[in-house]
Amino acid sequence: MKSVLITGAGSGLGRGTAIGLAKAGHRVFATAQLWAQVTDLRREVEKLNLSDKLVVDKLDVLDERDVTNAMRWPFDTFLSNAGIGEGGPISEMPVDVVRRMFETNVFSSLAIAQRVVRKFLESKTRGRILFVSSMGGMLTAYGFGAYCASKHALEGIAAALRDELAPSGISVQTINPGAYDTGFNHRLADTTYHWHEDAVQQCRAMRQKRRKHTVGPSVDGGLDIGFAPDQDEHDEQ
Repeated sequence: MKSVLITGAGSGLGRGTAIGLAKAGHRVFATAQLWAQVTDLRREVEKLNLSDKLVVDKLDVLDERDVTNAMRWPFDTFLSNAGIGEGGPISEMPVDVVRRMFETNVFSSLAIAQRVVRKFLESKTRGRILFVSSMGGMLTAYGFGAYCASKHALEGIAAALRDELAPSGISVQTINPGAYDTGFNHRLADTTYHWHEDAVQQCRAMRQKRRKHTVGPSVDGGLDIGFAPDQDEHDEQ
């Protein structure tokens, strides 16, 4: 039986994973960014009679106090799932928007992972760290450059940590989901053209019309739009 700390469990894959692990008999510490998400998940946990296996708490990955509080839980597996995404051409997207994405998807993931590593080393725990990356961490596509860049960075961090921590017995892995029907893909796609100038939008629309591009269901229930960035992660954590 594992004891798992999960970030971004307020919705989407994080929420489903937390409930699934608890049902499988594991001890789960599921965290969400907002108190409203915490309350909602606690209610579901009670309805499912999983209160003895699943603890729900608040953890905004950008809040140092929340992170410090989370480190008190006795876990041996850390699932870094919190993340946000915004689509658009990286040639026009304001750098502040890109920076905000990196703060959550990259820097907060690294900062918490560093705290987890120290916790494992001090307690001599041969633990496991898992980063929810994306298929976008292995490729890129039009409109998703900034999001994919954040996931590429996460892949590099995970690879470096894997090599550094191998002698300690701490394992590091990434998970690279495709499209899931959690709503995250839909919202990311909706923002893709937000930063376009009118002329660019019109040009793109004309090309799409000529190609007779259609949107349809993918095999796993998400949207097939040529590229689907991935999981709900955390609907803003």
